Amino acid sequence: MKKVRFIFFLICLQSSVYSQTELDSLYQIWNNEKLNDSIRAQAYNDYIYDGFYASQPDSALILLKELYQFTKKTKNDQGLIEALTLKGYLQFRMGDYTNALVSYDEGLELAEKINDKLGTADILIKIGYIYHDNEDVVNALVYYQKSLKIYEAENDLNGKGSIYNEFGSIYLSKDEFDKALEYYKKSIAINNELNDEDSNSSMYINIGNLYLAKEEFEPALEYYEKGLKIEKKKNDKLGIAAGLSGIGTVYLEQGETEKALDFLQKSFDISESINDIQGGANSLLTISDIYLDKKNYLMAISLCKKSLEMTQKVGDLGGQEFACECLYEAYRALNNNKEALIYHEKMILISDSIKTEDLAIKLQQIEFAKKVMADSLVQIEKDMAVQLQHKAEVQRKDKNRNLAIGVGSICFLLALGFFSRWHYVKKSKDILKKEKDRSESLLLNILPAEIAEELKEKGEAQARDFDLVSILFTDFKGFTEMSAELSAAELIGEINHCFKAFDLICEKYKIEKIKTIGDAYMAAGGLPIPSTDSVQNTVLAALEMQSFMTKRFSDLETTDGFTFEMRLGIHTGPVVAGIVGVKKFQYDIWGDTVNTAARIESSGAVGQVNISQSTYELLKDNNQFNFTHRGKIQAKGKGKIDMYFVTPKDSGD
Repeated sequence: MKKVRFIFFLICLQSSVYSQTELDSLYQIWNNEKLNDSIRAQAYNDYIYDGFYASQPDSALILLKELYQFTKKTKNDQGLIEALTLKGYLQFRMGDYTNALVSYDEGLELAEKINDKLGTADILIKIGYIYHDNEDVVNALVYYQKSLKIYEAENDLNGKGSIYNEFGSIYLSKDEFDKALEYYKKSIAINNELNDEDSNSSMYINIGNLYLAKEEFEPALEYYEKGLKIEKKKNDKLGIAAGLSGIGTVYLEQGETEKALDFLQKSFDISESINDIQGGANSLLTISDIYLDKKNYLMAISLCKKSLEMTQKVGDLGGQEFACECLYEAYRALNNNKEALIYHEKMILISDSIKTEDLAIKLQQIEFAKKVMADSLVQIEKDMAVQLQHKAEVQRKDKNRNLAIGVGSICFLLALGFFSRWHYVKKSKDILKKEKDRSESLLLNILPAEIAEELKEKGEAQARDFDLVSILFTDFKGFTEMSAELSAAELIGEINHCFKAFDLICEKYKIEKIKTIGDAYMAAGGLPIPSTDSVQNTVLAALEMQSFMTKRFSDLETTDGFTFEMRLGIHTGPVVAGIVGVKKFQYDIWGDTVNTAARIESSGAVGQVNISQSTYELLKDNNQFNFTHRGKIQAKGKGKIDMYFVTPKDSGD
């Protein structure tokens, strides 16, 4: 198992190198009450940033409280904005995203109020860092683009270079290497124009990440060393840790384990010394992976537990998934199946980033509606009794009226009242029936019919083992980039159009839709009722899905419309299926077959149906298909796997 965790620089590393003498001078300016308040505040800000930001973040936050109160008291809006921005930056670095956003929001409101354009842009890009670090690239792009517009309007080259660096990292995370390199080089060109080679260090390290992802180790090492040299010159510990980690990962990929451990351990030690939780967790995960490969399972477990704790602290779901996978494999190797299962389930739950509609809440709402209706009927009966009693009293008081008319009136009123009550009760029952039908329809829409029936009868549905299930995954190419260019309505409208077509195709071939995860679609053939032709039907459905997407892309290519190209992968094997969760439950499947199917999809090609060796073995004699052997393809976390492209066999073949 090899996991490469890239550290994408979400910050522009431009720290100055200050001597202790210069820091003392800044502190003296701050303490000189005869000087202008703005000058004192700026000196204290520089003192905190250059003296404490990288090495003592906790102390920096304490000092920033004093600066915040001072700028607030002296009504120095500009100084207050800078203090809030630096405070948010520190909180972000320490993994405290919630309070970082609070600090940024306060600073942003003030910057917009006094029309501080560059201050506004600076905070916007830093809010983007938070979303980017949480892998929410859609929202990250929104903030980056808002920031870029301001930098362009103000012709601020430093700001534009920072944004280009972030765009490069987003494209790199999506394996769009050419685009990523293009933006990194744009950022480098700006720094060169400003004669600021020191600011290129983060770009050099990110380009090292890029070549590492492409498995081009020599240029990766060259750029990491180039970036590390500048970081050491600046004495920027955050950058030094990133450079060391990158070099260590290159050596690991080249099989030089001892060299890798040396660099990675140095990186972790520096990250830990400056409380850089995210960077430290990345290095620790890679170190733990080395011990796992060495079969030193106890050391791997110790390190993975520590990295899991660190990634949980900063909300890094990807890191948590890696740590849980490490713990799962280590405990499984030690035959501790109980602990292995715990971490395997955690890993699966973390990987499910988007869930289906909250069925439990909807059912609660329906039950609440029923309760309200029942209470209303009780109240109507009470009101009717009061009304009849009142009428009776009126009749008794009007003794002198004609008895016949009185009796007739009472009978009429009683008849009218009971008719109204009967009509209302009938209407209420109709509403309750309608709500019950909606409830059952909702259950059937989210769960397979057999599972829904079991849930209604027993109040629960047992998880079941299935020996042969074909898992189908799809993924749209270029979704992230398209999401930055289109409105939410346009984007969701197109995804909905495609997924509706997939739903109909699944229904046609009797395969079960499991869920959608963002722009990905997941379905399975062979459950909840096993079928002898489920593998064949899953491949037929896949071919029809690709045919639909290819035709739609071709039809819209020459018009103003848009759609996506799609990758699709299938793997067949055993799974466990059932309802997961207590509140937000859904019918789901898990097991190594699911993980492998996801890797088969991501290793595929647009317009093709990529299948695994096990799926091929079950269909190789089927005269409906042609198969093209792709050889052994590297799959992340799975090693090399035999894969095949499958196409429908022409009638003339």
